[in-house]
Amino acid sequence: MTKPIPRIGSRRNGRISSRKNGRRIPKGVIHVQASFNNTIVTVTDVRGRVVSWASAGTSGFKGTRRGTPYAAQAAAANAIRTVVDQGMQRAEVMIKGPGLGRDAALRAIRRSGILLSFVRDVTPMPHNGCRPPKKRRV
Repeated sequence: MTKPIPRIGSRRNGRISSRKNGRRIPKGVIHVQASFNNTIVTVTDVRGRVVSWASAGTSGFKGTRRGTPYAAQAAAANAIRTVVDQGMQRAEVMIKGPGLGRDAALRAIRRSGILLSFVRDVTPMPHNGCRPPKKRRV
């Protein structure tokens, strides 16, 4: 009596292969978060599900070099390379934050061959701020 070979993954829901590689995405949204210390580039489909992401840290930069424009350019190139292979042709770009990597990341996205439908700055701006704490009585 031989032992049965265990199957990896369940056949019940019809999915055997990896979840992320199976999708073809013609259009997506590229989110760029550029802080002073790091730049994070996230690529989602139009419903907001993350397909690919990269940051200056995961692209091999350490310390203060993560905040540089070159690190942002490398992160954008790494994040986009995987989705171009999955068939993305058009994208919208949302840029958030005050960092140095904003323009460099956008330049890298333009160079990747994806057509951009629009580029929007979604940096949160305080308008009159929040209510200050009540003054202390002495």
